[in-house]
Amino acid sequence: MSVQACAEIVQKGDKDRFRATMAAPVAAREVLFPIHAFCLEVAKAPWVTQEAMIAEMRLQFWRDVLQEKIDGKPPRAHEVAAPLAAVLDTTSAQALDDTVTARQWDIYRDPHEDDAAFRRYLHKSYAIPMHLAARLLGAPENSAKALNALGYAGGLARYLIAIPGLQAAGRIPLVDGRPEVVAQLAKEAHEQGRWGAQQLGKLSKTARAPMIDAVMHLPVLKQAAKTPEAVLDGALGQGPARKALRLALVSQSPSWALF
Repeated sequence: MSVQACAEIVQKGDKDRFRATMAAPVAAREVLFPIHAFCLEVAKAPWVTQEAMIAEMRLQFWRDVLQEKIDGKPPRAHEVAAPLAAVLDTTSAQALDDTVTARQWDIYRDPHEDDAAFRRYLHKSYAIPMHLAARLLGAPENSAKALNALGYAGGLARYLIAIPGLQAAGRIPLVDGRPEVVAQLAKEAHEQGRWGAQQLGKLSKTARAPMIDAVMHLPVLKQAAKTPEAVLDGALGQGPARKALRLALVSQSPSWALF
């Protein structure tokens, strides 16, 4: 079991995250690829079957993987579980249990209970993995507020891109899908993300590597704030040339999130 196997899973399942990780220092990739592969496997679990019980069992598998790390047991022979156990500490494994729990929403067709529940979903599914990866790579505890702000922004951007697919699958992705509400949601998240990127810009390249993906997605929020109709139309995103330019800049400093 190796980090290379995790990298291949990320490359196949999320090309944007793969490119962002490859732009990070080598030492950071050794931590990021197992965590990203874990997140992909957990995110995929509710969608590979229409049977809710089977989906729950798939999520329980990852809870068990995390619990084995918490209990100090040897990791099971699995292409993601073993490399993941090698990079996590007990605190990180405990935190990732919330990421698994968040994905239960994807199994069922109930809407998010309210705005607070929606924000918790984004925090648990996206911000927590980013936050703990940054901590494992040297980000100080006093960076938590900025990490959470940037994590929420990155999570919302990715979620807005996914909305057409969620609706096609019979989900109700937004608490309030009116264009003016979506625009305000994106505007506030964009401001939070920019602030978080500014605060974190002085960290080492290794410590800020987990944030590259979130910073790369900030323009999506700006686009959604300006043209919220693009969310439902599936028209959010950046062209390949602009992505490449932005990645080159962002990999040097998150402050480039401001251009």
